[in-house]
Amino acid sequence: MTPKELFLEMLKPGGQPDRQLKQYEALQFAFGDPVMRYLTSNRVKGTTSKDRWGTTIIFREDAPGATPHITETDKVCPDVTRWRDYVHAPDIESNCSDGWDECAKMWREAIGDQKLLCGFMATGIFEQTHFLMGFEDTLTGFYEHPKEMHELIEYITDYRLKYVKMLIDGLHPDAIFSHDDWGAKEALFMKPEMWREFYKEPYRRFYGYIRSRGCIAIHHADSYLAPIVEDMVEIGIQCWQGVLPENDIPALQKQLNGRMILMGGIGAAIDRADSTEEEIRPYVRQALRSYCPGGHFIPCITYGALGTVYPHVDPFIDDEIDKYNAGVHMPVTSLPEIPHRKIAHTGSSGKIEADSSESSETLISMTEAMCRGQKKKVVTLCEKALNEGIDPQVIINKGLMPGMSKLGDDFTAGRAFVPEMLMAARCMNAAMELLKPLLGSGASKAAGRVVLGTVRGDLHDIGKNLVRIMMEGAGLEVIDLGVDVAPEDFVKTAIERDCSIIACSSLLTTAMDEMRSVVKLSEEAGIRGKVKIMVGGAPVTEEFCNDIGADAYTDDAATAARVAVKLLST
Repeated sequence: MTPKELFLEMLKPGGQPDRQLKQYEALQFAFGDPVMRYLTSNRVKGTTSKDRWGTTIIFREDAPGATPHITETDKVCPDVTRWRDYVHAPDIESNCSDGWDECAKMWREAIGDQKLLCGFMATGIFEQTHFLMGFEDTLTGFYEHPKEMHELIEYITDYRLKYVKMLIDGLHPDAIFSHDDWGAKEALFMKPEMWREFYKEPYRRFYGYIRSRGCIAIHHADSYLAPIVEDMVEIGIQCWQGVLPENDIPALQKQLNGRMILMGGIGAAIDRADSTEEEIRPYVRQALRSYCPGGHFIPCITYGALGTVYPHVDPFIDDEIDKYNAGVHMPVTSLPEIPHRKIAHTGSSGKIEADSSESSETLISMTEAMCRGQKKKVVTLCEKALNEGIDPQVIINKGLMPGMSKLGDDFTAGRAFVPEMLMAARCMNAAMELLKPLLGSGASKAAGRVVLGTVRGDLHDIGKNLVRIMMEGAGLEVIDLGVDVAPEDFVKTAIERDCSIIACSSLLTTAMDEMRSVVKLSEEAGIRGKVKIMVGGAPVTEEFCNDIGADAYTDDAATAARVAVKLLST
Protein backbone atom coordinates (compact mmCIF):
# COMPACT_ATOMS: atom_id res chain seq x y z
CA MET A 1 0.00 0.00 0.00
CA THR A 2 1.04 3.58 -0.58
CA PRO A 3 1.29 5.81 2.50
CA LYS A 4 -2.03 7.42 1.51
CA GLU A 5 -3.71 4.02 1.17
CA LEU A 6 -2.36 2.93 4.56
CA PHE A 7 -3.79 5.99 6.29
CA LEU A 8 -7.19 5.56 4.62
CA GLU A 9 -7.20 1.89 5.60
CA MET A 10 -6.60 2.78 9.24
CA LEU A 11 -9.61 5.11 9.20
CA LYS A 12 -11.81 2.04 8.75
CA PRO A 13 -12.73 0.40 12.10
CA GLY A 14 -11.83 -3.01 10.67
CA GLY A 15 -9.02 -1.80 8.42
CA GLN A 16 -6.08 -4.07 7.60
CA PRO A 17 -2.96 -1.98 6.74
CA ASP A 18 -0.05 -4.07 5.52
CA ARG A 19 2.59 -2.22 7.58
CA GLN A 20 3.09 0.59 10.07
CA LEU A 21 3.26 4.09 8.70
CA LYS A 22 6.47 5.94 9.41
CA GLN A 23 5.71 9.18 11.24
CA TYR A 24 4.31 11.80 8.84
CA GLU A 25 4.99 9.84 5.65
CA ALA A 26 1.30 9.83 4.64
CA LEU A 27 0.71 13.55 5.22
CA GLN A 28 1.90 16.50 3.18
CA PHE A 29 1.25 19.91 4.72
CA ALA A 30 0.38 22.59 2.17
CA PHE A 31 2.65 25.17 3.75
CA GLY A 32 2.64 28.63 2.22
CA ASP A 33 -1.03 28.97 1.36
CA PRO A 34 -2.25 32.60 1.05
CA VAL A 35 -3.79 32.73 4.54
CA MET A 36 -0.72 31.21 6.19
CA ARG A 37 1.53 33.71 4.41
CA TYR A 38 -0.67 36.59 5.53
CA LEU A 39 -0.84 35.44 9.16
CA THR A 40 2.75 34.32 9.76
CA SER A 41 5.00 36.27 7.38
CA ASN A 42 6.22 38.33 10.34
CA ARG A 43 7.61 35.28 12.18
CA VAL A 44 11.30 35.63 11.43
CA LYS A 45 14.05 34.19 13.62
CA GLY A 46 15.66 36.74 15.85
CA THR A 47 12.73 39.17 15.79
CA THR A 48 9.89 40.40 17.97
CA SER A 49 6.70 41.47 16.20
CA LYS A 50 2.92 41.71 16.43
CA ASP A 51 0.71 39.18 14.68
CA ARG A 52 -2.48 40.07 12.78
CA TRP A 53 -4.51 39.87 16.02
CA GLY A 54 -2.07 42.19 17.83
CA THR A 55 -0.35 39.56 19.98
CA THR A 56 3.37 40.04 20.62
CA ILE A 57 5.35 37.20 19.04
CA ILE A 58 8.96 36.49 19.96
CA PHE A 59 11.08 34.22 17.75
CA ARG A 60 14.50 33.75 19.32
CA GLU A 61 17.48 32.76 17.21
CA ASP A 62 18.00 29.60 19.26
CA ALA A 63 14.31 28.62 19.55
CA PRO A 64 12.57 25.91 17.47
CA GLY A 65 9.60 28.20 16.84
CA ALA A 66 7.88 31.48 17.60
CA THR A 67 6.22 32.02 20.99
CA PRO A 68 3.46 34.41 22.06
CA HIS A 69 4.58 36.73 24.85
CA ILE A 70 1.68 38.22 26.77
CA THR A 71 2.25 40.66 29.64
CA GLU A 72 -0.07 42.91 31.63
CA THR A 73 1.03 45.90 29.56
CA ASP A 74 0.71 44.44 26.06
CA LYS A 75 -2.12 41.88 26.17
CA VAL A 76 -4.59 42.44 23.36
CA CYS A 77 -7.67 41.96 25.57
CA PRO A 78 -7.05 43.30 29.10
CA ASP A 79 -10.75 43.13 30.03
CA VAL A 80 -12.88 40.31 28.67
CA THR A 81 -16.08 42.13 29.62
CA ARG A 82 -15.15 44.63 26.88
CA TRP A 83 -13.63 42.16 24.43
CA ARG A 84 -15.42 43.71 21.45
CA ASP A 85 -13.46 46.92 22.00
CA TYR A 86 -10.13 45.11 21.76
CA VAL A 87 -10.44 41.96 19.65
CA HIS A 88 -10.59 42.23 15.86
CA ALA A 89 -10.07 39.13 13.73
CA PRO A 90 -7.75 39.45 10.72
CA ASP A 91 -9.55 40.27 7.48
CA ILE A 92 -8.46 37.17 5.61
CA GLU A 93 -11.18 37.43 2.96
CA SER A 94 -9.91 40.81 1.67
CA ASN A 95 -6.20 40.02 1.99
CA CYS A 96 -5.93 36.37 0.97
CA SER A 97 -7.88 35.97 -2.26
CA ASP A 98 -4.95 35.46 -4.65
CA GLY A 99 -2.51 32.60 -5.11
CA TRP A 100 -4.69 29.60 -4.26
CA ASP A 101 -4.60 27.86 -7.65
CA GLU A 102 -0.81 28.04 -7.86
CA CYS A 103 -0.39 26.74 -4.32
CA ALA A 104 -2.78 23.83 -4.82
CA LYS A 105 -1.20 22.87 -8.16
CA MET A 106 2.32 22.94 -6.73
CA TRP A 107 1.53 20.61 -3.84
CA ARG A 108 -0.63 18.22 -5.87
CA GLU A 109 2.13 17.78 -8.40
CA ALA A 110 4.66 17.26 -5.62
CA ILE A 111 2.80 14.44 -3.85
CA GLY A 112 1.05 12.62 -6.69
CA ASP A 113 -1.05 9.76 -5.35
CA GLN A 114 1.34 8.85 -2.56
CA LYS A 115 0.20 11.20 0.21
CA LEU A 116 -2.76 13.08 1.63
CA LEU A 117 -2.67 16.84 1.07
CA CYS A 118 -3.33 18.62 4.37
CA GLY A 119 -4.45 22.15 4.98
CA PHE A 120 -2.49 23.31 8.04
CA MET A 121 -4.15 25.45 10.73
CA ALA A 122 -2.14 26.46 13.79
CA THR A 123 -3.41 28.40 16.82
CA GLY A 124 -6.73 26.73 17.58
CA ILE A 125 -9.76 28.19 19.34
CA PHE A 126 -8.47 27.74 22.90
CA GLU A 127 -4.95 28.82 21.97
CA GLN A 128 -6.27 31.94 20.24
CA THR A 129 -8.18 32.82 23.41
CA HIS A 130 -5.06 32.79 25.58
CA PHE A 131 -2.96 34.46 22.87
CA LEU A 132 -5.34 37.42 23.27
CA MET A 133 -5.81 37.45 27.05
CA GLY A 134 -2.97 35.52 28.57
CA PHE A 135 -3.22 32.02 29.97
CA GLU A 136 -4.26 32.95 33.49
CA ASP A 137 -6.98 35.43 32.52
CA THR A 138 -8.39 32.89 30.08
CA LEU A 139 -8.66 30.09 32.62
CA THR A 140 -10.01 32.25 35.44
CA GLY A 141 -12.40 33.91 32.97
CA PHE A 142 -14.34 30.63 32.73
CA TYR A 143 -15.35 31.17 36.35
CA GLU A 144 -15.46 34.94 36.60
CA HIS A 145 -16.97 35.95 33.23
CA PRO A 146 -18.53 32.88 31.58
CA LYS A 147 -20.97 34.84 29.39
CA GLU A 148 -18.26 36.99 27.83
CA MET A 149 -15.95 33.99 27.44
CA HIS A 150 -18.65 32.15 25.50
CA GLU A 151 -19.11 35.19 23.27
CA LEU A 152 -15.39 35.56 22.58
CA ILE A 153 -15.01 31.85 21.85
CA GLU A 154 -17.95 32.04 19.44
CA TYR A 155 -16.30 34.98 17.65
CA ILE A 156 -13.04 33.03 17.28
CA THR A 157 -14.94 29.95 16.11
CA ASP A 158 -16.67 31.96 13.37
CA TYR A 159 -13.25 33.20 12.24
CA ARG A 160 -11.86 29.64 12.20
CA LEU A 161 -14.82 28.45 10.14
CA LYS A 162 -14.23 31.25 7.63
CA TYR A 163 -10.52 30.29 7.54
CA VAL A 164 -11.13 26.57 6.99
CA LYS A 165 -13.70 27.28 4.27
CA MET A 166 -11.07 29.31 2.39
CA LEU A 167 -8.54 26.48 2.80
CA ILE A 168 -10.93 23.85 1.48
CA ASP A 169 -12.21 26.01 -1.38
CA GLY A 170 -8.71 27.07 -2.40
CA LEU A 171 -6.59 23.95 -1.86
CA HIS A 172 -9.12 21.12 -2.24
CA PRO A 173 -7.18 19.18 0.44
CA ASP A 174 -7.72 15.60 1.53
CA ALA A 175 -7.44 16.54 5.22
CA ILE A 176 -7.31 19.49 7.60
CA PHE A 177 -4.60 19.35 10.27
CA SER A 178 -5.62 21.69 13.10
CA HIS A 179 -3.66 22.55 16.25
CA ASP A 180 -5.04 23.18 19.73
CA ASP A 181 -3.39 22.00 22.94
CA TRP A 182 -6.06 21.39 25.58
CA GLY A 183 -3.77 19.99 28.24
CA ALA A 184 -0.30 19.63 29.65
CA LYS A 185 1.82 16.49 29.82
CA GLU A 186 -0.18 14.76 32.54
CA ALA A 187 -3.49 16.61 32.87
CA LEU A 188 -6.07 18.66 31.01
CA PHE A 189 -5.78 22.40 31.49
CA MET A 190 -9.32 22.42 32.87
CA LYS A 191 -11.95 20.03 34.19
CA PRO A 192 -13.46 17.84 31.46
CA GLU A 193 -16.84 19.39 32.29
CA MET A 194 -15.41 22.87 31.72
CA TRP A 195 -13.89 21.88 28.37
CA ARG A 196 -17.27 20.49 27.37
CA GLU A 197 -19.07 23.67 28.44
CA PHE A 198 -16.82 26.09 26.56
CA TYR A 199 -15.13 24.22 23.69
CA LYS A 200 -16.98 21.05 22.75
CA GLU A 201 -19.79 22.65 20.75
CA PRO A 202 -17.53 25.15 18.94
CA TYR A 203 -15.32 22.27 17.90
CA ARG A 204 -18.32 20.16 16.92
CA ARG A 205 -19.18 22.99 14.48
CA PHE A 206 -15.58 23.22 13.25
CA TYR A 207 -14.91 19.53 12.69
CA GLY A 208 -18.48 18.93 11.56
CA TYR A 209 -17.94 21.44 8.77
CA ILE A 210 -14.64 19.81 7.76
CA ARG A 211 -16.27 16.39 7.59
CA SER A 212 -19.25 17.80 5.66
CA ARG A 213 -16.80 18.97 2.97
CA GLY A 214 -15.38 15.46 2.59
CA CYS A 215 -12.08 16.20 4.36
CA ILE A 216 -10.40 14.09 7.03
CA ALA A 217 -10.32 15.80 10.45
CA ILE A 218 -6.90 15.57 12.15
CA HIS A 219 -6.40 17.26 15.52
CA HIS A 220 -2.97 17.94 17.00
CA ALA A 221 -2.61 18.14 20.77
CA ASP A 222 0.54 16.82 22.45
CA SER A 223 -1.39 16.73 25.70
CA TYR A 224 -3.02 14.46 28.24
CA LEU A 225 -6.58 14.18 26.85
CA ALA A 226 -7.66 10.68 27.90
CA PRO A 227 -10.67 11.97 29.92
CA ILE A 228 -12.25 13.56 26.82
CA VAL A 229 -11.29 11.06 24.14
CA GLU A 230 -14.91 9.93 23.69
CA ASP A 231 -15.91 13.56 23.18
CA MET A 232 -13.19 13.92 20.54
CA VAL A 233 -14.67 11.04 18.57
CA GLU A 234 -18.17 12.45 19.01
CA ILE A 235 -17.28 15.88 17.58
CA GLY A 236 -15.77 14.33 14.47
CA ILE A 237 -12.01 14.01 15.06
CA GLN A 238 -10.74 11.04 13.03
CA CYS A 239 -7.06 11.19 13.92
CA TRP A 240 -5.51 12.52 17.12
CA GLN A 241 -1.90 13.45 16.39
CA GLY A 242 0.45 14.14 19.29
CA VAL A 243 -0.74 11.40 21.64
CA LEU A 244 1.70 11.39 24.55
CA PRO A 245 2.64 8.10 26.24
CA GLU A 246 1.17 9.48 29.47
CA ASN A 247 -2.30 8.91 27.99
CA ASP A 248 -1.87 5.12 28.36
CA ILE A 249 -2.11 4.40 24.64
CA PRO A 250 -2.88 0.64 24.89
CA ALA A 251 -5.85 1.38 27.15
CA LEU A 252 -7.10 4.03 24.70
CA GLN A 253 -6.77 1.60 21.80
CA LYS A 254 -8.99 -0.91 23.60
CA GLN A 255 -11.51 1.79 24.49
CA LEU A 256 -11.69 3.29 21.00
CA ASN A 257 -11.73 -0.01 19.11
CA GLY A 258 -10.73 1.57 15.81
CA ARG A 259 -12.94 4.67 15.98
CA MET A 260 -9.98 7.07 15.84
CA ILE A 261 -6.36 6.84 14.70
CA LEU A 262 -3.83 7.57 17.45
CA MET A 263 -0.65 9.15 16.11
CA GLY A 264 2.34 9.77 18.36
CA GLY A 265 3.75 7.74 21.25
CA ILE A 266 7.33 8.98 20.85
CA GLY A 267 7.79 11.79 23.35
CA ALA A 268 10.28 14.65 23.60
CA ALA A 269 12.41 12.88 26.21
CA ILE A 270 14.71 11.49 23.50
CA ASP A 271 14.82 14.68 21.41
CA ARG A 272 17.85 16.32 22.98
CA ALA A 273 21.21 17.51 21.78
CA ASP A 274 22.95 14.91 23.93
CA SER A 275 20.65 11.94 23.25
CA THR A 276 22.48 8.93 21.82
CA GLU A 277 21.65 6.07 19.48
CA GLU A 278 21.93 3.71 22.45
CA GLU A 279 19.19 5.67 24.22
CA ILE A 280 16.90 6.43 21.27
CA ARG A 281 16.63 2.99 19.69
CA PRO A 282 15.45 1.05 22.80
CA TYR A 283 12.93 3.79 23.60
CA VAL A 284 11.43 3.61 20.09
CA ARG A 285 11.46 -0.21 20.05
CA GLN A 286 9.59 -0.33 23.34
CA ALA A 287 7.00 2.12 22.04
CA LEU A 288 6.49 0.11 18.85
CA ARG A 289 6.11 -3.19 20.72
CA SER A 290 3.68 -1.59 23.16
CA TYR A 291 1.43 0.36 20.80
CA CYS A 292 1.51 -1.14 17.30
CA PRO A 293 -0.24 -4.43 18.18
CA GLY A 294 -3.30 -2.46 19.34
CA GLY A 295 -3.90 -1.19 15.79
CA HIS A 296 -5.01 2.16 14.39
CA PHE A 297 -1.73 3.64 15.56
CA ILE A 298 0.93 5.67 13.70
CA PRO A 299 4.27 5.94 15.53
CA CYS A 300 5.76 9.41 15.34
CA ILE A 301 7.29 12.19 17.40
CA THR A 302 4.48 13.91 19.27
CA TYR A 303 5.19 17.39 17.87
CA GLY A 304 2.59 18.94 15.57
CA ALA A 305 4.96 19.43 12.65
CA LEU A 306 7.44 17.39 10.66
CA GLY A 307 10.66 16.27 12.27
CA THR A 308 12.44 16.37 15.59
CA VAL A 309 14.18 19.49 16.88
CA TYR A 310 17.56 17.74 16.76
CA PRO A 311 18.12 16.24 13.28
CA HIS A 312 20.15 13.26 14.51
CA VAL A 313 17.07 11.79 16.27
CA ASP A 314 14.68 11.26 13.34
CA PRO A 315 16.81 8.75 11.37
CA PHE A 316 16.95 6.42 14.38
CA ILE A 317 13.18 6.62 14.84
CA ASP A 318 12.55 5.90 11.16
CA ASP A 319 15.03 3.05 11.06
CA GLU A 320 13.42 1.36 14.05
CA ILE A 321 10.01 1.60 12.37
CA ASP A 322 11.52 0.03 9.21
CA LYS A 323 12.98 -2.78 11.31
CA TYR A 324 9.64 -3.31 13.03
CA ASN A 325 7.90 -3.57 9.65
CA ALA A 326 10.50 -6.07 8.45
CA GLY A 327 9.86 -8.39 11.39
CA VAL A 328 7.28 -11.07 12.03
CA HIS A 329 4.86 -10.01 14.76
CA MET A 330 3.25 -12.55 17.01
CA PRO A 331 0.62 -11.76 19.66
CA VAL A 332 2.31 -10.22 22.67
CA THR A 333 1.21 -11.38 26.13
CA SER A 334 3.60 -9.40 28.29
CA LEU A 335 5.16 -6.04 27.58
CA PRO A 336 7.29 -3.65 29.55
CA GLU A 337 5.08 -0.81 30.71
CA ILE A 338 5.49 2.68 29.26
CA PRO A 339 5.24 4.98 32.29
CA HIS A 340 2.06 7.00 32.42
CA ARG A 341 0.24 8.89 35.07
CA LYS A 342 -2.66 7.07 36.71
CA ILE A 343 -5.09 9.82 37.63
CA ALA A 344 -8.01 9.27 39.97
CA HIS A 345 -11.07 10.79 38.30
CA THR A 346 -13.57 9.73 40.94
CA GLY A 347 -13.49 13.11 42.64
CA SER A 348 -14.17 13.88 46.27
CA SER A 349 -16.99 15.43 48.19
CA GLY A 350 -14.98 18.62 48.59
CA LYS A 351 -15.65 18.60 52.33
CA ILE A 352 -12.68 19.77 54.34
CA GLU A 353 -11.83 17.61 57.30
CA ALA A 354 -10.73 19.71 60.25
CA ASP A 355 -10.18 19.38 63.96
CA SER A 356 -12.79 21.64 65.54
CA SER A 357 -10.66 21.95 68.66
CA GLU A 358 -8.02 23.81 66.62
CA SER A 359 -10.09 25.55 63.94
CA SER A 360 -13.22 27.66 64.35
CA GLU A 361 -16.18 27.26 62.01
CA THR A 362 -15.09 30.51 60.37
CA LEU A 363 -11.66 29.11 59.50
CA ILE A 364 -13.15 25.83 58.26
CA SER A 365 -15.53 27.79 56.02
CA MET A 366 -12.58 29.91 54.84
CA THR A 367 -10.67 26.79 53.81
CA GLU A 368 -13.67 25.50 51.87
CA ALA A 369 -14.13 28.88 50.16
CA MET A 370 -10.44 28.85 49.17
CA CYS A 371 -10.88 25.48 47.49
CA ARG A 372 -13.89 26.82 45.59
CA GLY A 373 -12.11 30.00 44.48
CA GLN A 374 -14.65 32.28 46.17
CA LYS A 375 -12.54 35.41 46.59
CA LYS A 376 -15.20 37.72 48.05
CA LYS A 377 -16.27 35.06 50.54
CA VAL A 378 -12.67 34.42 51.62
CA VAL A 379 -12.10 38.12 52.29
CA THR A 380 -15.41 38.38 54.17
CA LEU A 381 -14.48 35.37 56.31
CA CYS A 382 -11.05 36.89 57.02
CA GLU A 383 -12.77 40.03 58.28
CA LYS A 384 -15.14 37.92 60.36
CA ALA A 385 -12.24 35.95 61.86
CA LEU A 386 -10.47 39.18 62.80
CA ASN A 387 -13.64 40.45 64.46
CA GLU A 388 -13.78 37.19 66.41
CA GLY A 389 -10.32 37.98 67.77
CA ILE A 390 -8.43 35.33 65.79
CA ASP A 391 -4.77 36.22 65.27
CA PRO A 392 -3.88 37.03 61.62
CA GLN A 393 -1.13 34.40 61.60
CA VAL A 394 -3.63 31.78 62.78
CA ILE A 395 -5.98 32.81 59.97
CA ILE A 396 -3.17 32.15 57.50
CA ASN A 397 -2.04 28.88 59.05
CA LYS A 398 -5.48 27.43 59.88
CA GLY A 399 -7.73 29.01 57.26
CA LEU A 400 -5.85 29.89 54.08
CA MET A 401 -2.92 27.47 53.85
CA PRO A 402 -5.02 24.32 54.48
CA GLY A 403 -7.14 25.33 51.49
CA MET A 404 -4.07 25.60 49.27
CA SER A 405 -2.79 22.30 50.62
CA LYS A 406 -6.11 20.53 49.95
CA LEU A 407 -6.27 21.98 46.45
CA GLY A 408 -2.67 20.90 45.81
CA ASP A 409 -3.56 17.33 46.78
CA ASP A 410 -6.57 17.43 44.46
CA PHE A 411 -4.41 18.83 41.65
CA THR A 412 -1.89 16.01 42.03
CA ALA A 413 -4.72 13.45 42.05
CA GLY A 414 -6.38 14.91 38.95
CA ARG A 415 -9.46 16.21 40.77
CA ALA A 416 -8.55 19.91 40.42
CA PHE A 417 -7.06 21.67 37.40
CA VAL A 418 -5.23 24.86 36.50
CA PRO A 419 -8.25 27.23 36.68
CA GLU A 420 -9.02 26.16 40.24
CA MET A 421 -5.38 26.70 41.22
CA LEU A 422 -5.40 30.20 39.74
CA MET A 423 -8.68 31.11 41.42
CA ALA A 424 -7.32 29.95 44.79
CA ALA A 425 -4.19 32.05 44.26
CA ARG A 426 -6.36 35.13 43.71
CA CYS A 427 -8.18 34.29 46.94
CA MET A 428 -4.87 34.03 48.79
CA ASN A 429 -3.59 37.32 47.36
CA ALA A 430 -6.78 39.19 48.28
CA ALA A 431 -6.71 37.78 51.82
CA MET A 432 -3.04 38.62 52.30
CA GLU A 433 -3.64 42.25 51.27
CA LEU A 434 -6.01 42.45 54.22
CA LEU A 435 -3.84 40.51 56.69
CA LYS A 436 -0.29 41.68 55.99
CA PRO A 437 -0.62 45.13 57.61
CA LEU A 438 -1.90 43.41 60.76
CA LEU A 439 0.93 40.91 61.13
CA GLY A 440 3.43 41.69 63.84
CA SER A 441 7.10 42.01 63.01
CA GLY A 442 8.57 38.57 62.42
CA ALA A 443 5.19 36.91 62.86
CA SER A 444 4.87 36.05 59.20
CA LYS A 445 8.42 34.97 58.55
CA ALA A 446 8.45 32.61 55.58
CA ALA A 447 9.44 28.99 56.00
CA GLY A 448 12.21 29.57 53.46
CA ARG A 449 13.16 31.58 50.40
CA VAL A 450 13.13 30.28 46.82
CA VAL A 451 14.39 31.86 43.59
CA LEU A 452 12.24 30.62 40.72
CA GLY A 453 12.28 31.06 36.95
CA THR A 454 11.97 29.58 33.48
CA VAL A 455 15.45 29.03 32.08
CA ARG A 456 17.13 30.99 29.31
CA GLY A 457 15.78 30.25 25.85
CA ASP A 458 12.26 29.44 27.08
CA LEU A 459 9.39 31.95 27.36
CA HIS A 460 6.75 29.58 28.78
CA ASP A 461 5.51 30.57 32.20
CA ILE A 462 2.27 28.82 33.22
CA GLY A 463 4.02 25.83 34.86
CA LYS A 464 6.42 28.15 36.63
CA ASN A 465 3.52 30.32 37.80
CA LEU A 466 1.71 27.31 39.25
CA VAL A 467 4.82 26.34 41.18
CA ARG A 468 5.02 29.87 42.58
CA ILE A 469 1.37 29.74 43.64
CA MET A 470 1.76 26.43 45.45
CA MET A 471 5.06 27.36 47.10
CA GLU A 472 3.63 30.63 48.39
CA GLY A 473 0.58 28.73 49.59
CA ALA A 474 2.91 26.44 51.53
CA GLY A 475 4.40 29.44 53.34
CA LEU A 476 7.55 29.94 51.28
CA GLU A 477 8.83 33.30 50.05
CA VAL A 478 9.29 33.11 46.28
CA ILE A 479 11.41 35.47 44.20
CA ASP A 480 10.06 34.97 40.68
CA LEU A 481 12.58 36.01 38.03
CA GLY A 482 10.13 35.34 35.21
CA VAL A 483 11.08 33.68 31.92
CA ASP A 484 14.24 33.47 29.79
CA VAL A 485 16.40 33.60 32.94
CA ALA A 486 20.17 33.21 32.54
CA PRO A 487 21.97 30.74 34.84
CA GLU A 488 24.04 33.63 36.20
CA ASP A 489 20.86 35.41 37.34
CA PHE A 490 19.60 32.38 39.27
CA VAL A 491 22.91 32.12 41.14
CA LYS A 492 23.33 35.87 41.65
CA THR A 493 19.83 36.18 43.13
CA ALA A 494 20.35 33.16 45.37
CA ILE A 495 23.47 34.82 46.81
CA GLU A 496 22.08 38.34 47.12
CA ARG A 497 18.70 37.31 48.57
CA ASP A 498 20.00 34.43 50.70
CA CYS A 499 17.82 31.82 48.99
CA SER A 500 17.87 28.22 50.13
CA ILE A 501 16.39 26.81 46.90
CA ILE A 502 16.87 27.51 43.20
CA ALA A 503 13.89 26.21 41.18
CA CYS A 504 14.24 25.97 37.38
CA SER A 505 11.49 25.28 34.85
CA SER A 506 11.63 24.46 31.14
CA LEU A 507 9.12 23.32 28.55
CA LEU A 508 11.58 23.13 25.65
CA THR A 509 14.20 20.42 25.15
CA THR A 510 16.36 23.06 23.49
CA ALA A 511 16.52 25.05 26.74
CA MET A 512 16.59 22.41 29.46
CA ASP A 513 20.37 22.03 29.39
CA GLU A 514 20.55 25.54 30.91
CA MET A 515 19.70 23.76 34.18
CA ARG A 516 23.04 22.00 33.99
CA SER A 517 24.71 25.40 33.82
CA VAL A 518 22.80 26.53 36.92
CA VAL A 519 24.20 23.58 38.87
CA LYS A 520 27.71 24.19 37.56
CA LEU A 521 27.66 27.93 38.31
CA SER A 522 26.33 27.38 41.83
CA GLU A 523 29.27 25.04 42.44
CA GLU A 524 31.73 27.59 41.07
CA ALA A 525 30.18 30.32 43.25
CA GLY A 526 30.68 28.18 46.35
CA ILE A 527 26.98 28.03 47.32
CA ARG A 528 26.17 24.49 46.22
CA GLY A 529 26.52 23.15 49.74
CA LYS A 530 23.78 25.36 51.15
CA VAL A 531 21.44 25.79 48.16
CA LYS A 532 19.17 23.01 46.91
CA ILE A 533 18.37 22.94 43.18
CA MET A 534 14.98 21.78 41.93
CA VAL A 535 14.09 21.16 38.27
CA GLY A 536 10.84 20.50 36.41
CA GLY A 537 8.95 20.86 33.14
CA ALA A 538 7.51 18.62 30.43
CA PRO A 539 10.79 17.25 28.96
CA VAL A 540 12.59 16.99 32.31
CA THR A 541 12.92 13.58 33.96
CA GLU A 542 14.29 12.10 37.15
CA GLU A 543 17.18 10.70 35.14
CA PHE A 544 18.04 14.14 33.76
CA CYS A 545 17.88 15.60 37.27
CA ASN A 546 20.34 13.00 38.53
CA ASP A 547 22.59 13.42 35.50
CA ILE A 548 23.07 17.17 36.00
CA GLY A 549 23.48 16.84 39.76
CA ALA A 550 20.31 18.67 40.85
CA ASP A 551 18.65 17.78 44.14
CA ALA A 552 15.04 17.14 43.18
CA TYR A 553 12.71 16.67 40.21
CA THR A 554 8.93 16.93 40.50
CA ASP A 555 6.27 16.54 37.83
CA ASP A 556 3.59 18.89 39.17
CA ALA A 557 3.32 22.15 41.10
CA ALA A 558 1.78 20.78 44.27
CA THR A 559 4.47 18.14 44.62
CA ALA A 560 7.12 20.80 43.99
CA ALA A 561 5.84 22.79 46.97
CA ARG A 562 5.82 19.75 49.25
CA VAL A 563 9.32 18.72 48.16
CA ALA A 564 10.61 22.28 48.67
CA VAL A 565 9.31 22.33 52.24
CA LYS A 566 10.91 18.93 52.85
CA LEU A 567 14.25 20.07 51.42
CA LEU A 568 14.24 23.10 53.70
CA SER A 569 13.69 20.93 56.76
CA THR A 570 16.69 18.66 56.08
